[in-house]
Amino acid sequence: MANNDEVRPHRGRATGADAAWAPVTRSSTYELVIDAIEDQIMTGALVVGDLLPPERELASRLQVSRAGVREAIRALEAYGVLRSEVGSGRGTGTFVSALPSAALEQFLRLHVALSNFRLEEVIEARILLERTSASLAAERVDAAALAELERMLAVMDAPDVSREAFNDADTAFHVAIAQAGGNALFSDMTGAIRASLRAPILEAFTKVATWEDIAGTLREQHHGIFRAIADGRADEAAELTATHIRAASDMLPGLSTD
Repeated sequence: MANNDEVRPHRGRATGADAAWAPVTRSSTYELVIDAIEDQIMTGALVVGDLLPPERELASRLQVSRAGVREAIRALEAYGVLRSEVGSGRGTGTFVSALPSAALEQFLRLHVALSNFRLEEVIEARILLERTSASLAAERVDAAALAELERMLAVMDAPDVSREAFNDADTAFHVAIAQAGGNALFSDMTGAIRASLRAPILEAFTKVATWEDIAGTLREQHHGIFRAIADGRADEAAELTATHIRAASDMLPGLSTD
């Protein structure tokens, strides 16, 4: 049995804030370069469209190897933070880029697939996000947004629609609601979450024996949400959306939050 004195601080020993903390070293040079670039972005020293110093100059300023700079730039390009234009003259080099929605979707899909976020957590986040988007859409929706929502409803209402096409139109319907709400961050997050759920929802669609009954329920709920948004009933649109997401999760195998 281990001696308790070995795992407890002795009297008189500095603990917590009084302890002597040694500097932490990191072996990956490219991570240090990423941190340095992120710091410049977070402080506003670098903004979208700005040109980074050339690779050799950046390596010299940061006192790291060019290989470390090159690896960091590649990683940030994959994140969508930087973009590189090859060639000579103006318009070439490495620039700060706006993070594309596709990159956000990709990373969230991978995290969900690797179970970094439990499916229940993703659905809970979706409920909180989409009920707010539905409320905003009811307050801000315009004719073009309503037409897009109606177009997605028509796809799902088609009697011969495949389960995959239904799923894609379902996703587009919810993303269109977020877009109608006028909040770009909500829209991108909704698109990322729905993209991460596409595979498990489609798998659940293929497993249910009573597909027509479930599709009919989903259609009815979608139309209810649409009418609430079109009529400007914000609270009702929010509540119907939350109820719909919970109901769909409970009906489909593998998606229940219980």
